Amino acid sequence: MKLDGKIALVTGSSQGIGQAIAERLAQDGADIIIDYRSHPDGAEKTLAAVEATGRKGHIVQADLSSIADIRMLINESIQHFGKLDILVNNAGIDGKNADFWDVTEADFDAVMNLNLKGTFFATQAFVQHLMETKSTGKIINLSSVHEELPFPHFAPYCASKGGVKMLTRNLAIELAPLGITINNVAPGAIETPINKALLNDPVKLSGLLQNIPLGRLGKPGDIASVVSFLASSDADYMTGTTLFADGGLLWNYHEQ
Repeated sequence: MKLDGKIALVTGSSQGIGQAIAERLAQDGADIIIDYRSHPDGAEKTLAAVEATGRKGHIVQADLSSIADIRMLINESIQHFGKLDILVNNAGIDGKNADFWDVTEADFDAVMNLNLKGTFFATQAFVQHLMETKSTGKIINLSSVHEELPFPHFAPYCASKGGVKMLTRNLAIELAPLGITINNVAPGAIETPINKALLNDPVKLSGLLQNIPLGRLGKPGDIASVVSFLASSDADYMTGTTLFADGGLLWNYHEQ
């Protein structure tokens, strides 16, 4: 298996895309650190799925918007498995649907602290571990089509994902001499719990599907397979780029 002997930390892996990524990386041979903030039952389900593949898993509760929690998460991961090889920055939120002029400081901070600051400092702590152990590694960020595509009424979210895109490009240059690669996966519309309202609204769902050339929403496994590729040696010569997994949405989207 292509990830034999690797240890992967997947943030926000108690449900949805993160859960699928954790299971897929385990299927590929990695042992998994499962991070959750507020869904312990989901984290246990992820652990069961990881162990069903014959790999080992370990659950850590951490809020990725807190630098103290990030440090604890990285340290506990290393203490448990002895090392980390792969970091998947998956934890994130969309934030509130609000007109730009109505966005509060609390709304803005909630999105930026998790999506951008959390990604920044989790990556920093991971890189510090690799530098201390003189190891190479791979970082995969879960970005969004909205690192490129405007999303009216979700300005903080778009700003956070645009920030992740530029952070990835910048760190690709800084980290390459250390043998560390960093890339983004940008999902389009995916069938996850966060999109429950959309899935239950036939009118909105139909309008969205008209914008997706492949004619369907993505599934968490569609994203997990791209992450698996970037985590493997098949992607050793890739860094600083974004892979869009969106069914063609980005280049076909138009407001209804």
